[in-house]
Amino acid sequence: MGVRAAQYSGEHRIVVNEVEPQAPGRGEVQIRVAYTGICGTDLHVLHGSMDSRVDIPQAIGHEMSGTIEAVGEGVTSVAPGDNVTVMPLDWCGECPACKAGNAHICQKLNFVGIDSPGSLQELWTVREDLVVPLPAGLSLEHAALVEPLAVACHDVSRSRLAAGETAVIIGGGPIGQLIARVAAETGAVVYVIEPNAERRALAERLGARTIDPVSSDAVAIIDEATGSAGADVVFEVAGVAVTALTAVDYAKVRGRVVLVAIHPNPVPMNLHRVFWRELELIGARVYERADFERAVELLAAGAVPADELITSVVGLSETQSAFDQLSGAAAMKILVNVQEG
Repeated sequence: MGVRAAQYSGEHRIVVNEVEPQAPGRGEVQIRVAYTGICGTDLHVLHGSMDSRVDIPQAIGHEMSGTIEAVGEGVTSVAPGDNVTVMPLDWCGECPACKAGNAHICQKLNFVGIDSPGSLQELWTVREDLVVPLPAGLSLEHAALVEPLAVACHDVSRSRLAAGETAVIIGGGPIGQLIARVAAETGAVVYVIEPNAERRALAERLGARTIDPVSSDAVAIIDEATGSAGADVVFEVAGVAVTALTAVDYAKVRGRVVLVAIHPNPVPMNLHRVFWRELELIGARVYERADFERAVELLAAGAVPADELITSVVGLSETQSAFDQLSGAAAMKILVNVQEG
């Protein structure tokens, strides 16, 4: 008997089709997916930027939560009925990056949900070692935020942000808001630069100070707040050319600039400023297992107000409209209830 899957079908379309579920083989588990969040990477898929990686038509999605439905031979870490999420990174273990301890950015990485089928399907089979157990007190709806929160945990970890330092976050979208929360939990003074009033208001409710770059001189405000020193860490999360160019303007001498957003094409950077202030440019791509576990801890502890970040929950048949809504930047985080609609 088939199950429903929301598949990327090319030409900016998501179509719900019936597919045959894959029974779990040795070392695999089958998950009844509860919720799948839609993120900026999924929008890149929808807009055709990753057509060379997606086997069209294909179920996409990787921010998820669900319950173990069945397990294959040899699986011991989870059992049917357990609530889980998935760290969607499948590495080779043999390339130079893997052998150097950087398997999360394997040179042959299979990002599950892009390079192979994802979680926008009622039953999803993955390897056991990709599964991350969830604590009993964490709701499956909130647990769908574990993956993007793990991104934020990794970004902050890469930045080496310490208590008492000043962090500037350029962009108040979902990842920017989560970085702000993780930075605040680290003990930093946090500023979010965001032109959208609703997103600024959300950042303020989550404990950050905000700057409207349209009506204010954001660099001057940071200079004044830091005694003309500049910020210890700057996170570029907006993903547009102008923010990549100007991110270095906020950083102190020997400050760190973390490049979080995906820039599909090369953009200009102010390398003179990097040279002049001896800045560090740090790439932050995905996450490691410790980042996932930290994200689960933060959500379970209530350190991240998930309800403030979830704009709406829709049924599987509404997946296309959810993508369209997010493409217009009208929402923060939309979850798809994969078992409904």
